[in-house]
Amino acid sequence: MTTVLHATYDGAALHPEEPLTLEPNTRVRITIEIAKPLVKKKRSFLRTAQSLNLQGPPDWSARFEDYLYAAEKKHDERSVS
Repeated sequence: MTTVLHATYDGAALHPEEPLTLEPNTRVRITIEIAKPLVKKKRSFLRTAQSLNLQGPPDWSARFEDYLYAAEKKHDERSVS
């Protein structure tokens, strides 16, 4: 019987990605073939940001620093008093 499977080597042992249909202590012969790494399709920042469905005021893009640092400014004003 010949079976092809994918496994990951962690520096000490091979770990199969799929379950094996073997009895414990079964001797096997292993041929190592280095597989190409899986390449994930890169998503653009704009697609990622769009998928987050962020909610904000209509002028958010023009006044983002005001909104971003507003709490910090209030904290600084209280510290001075």
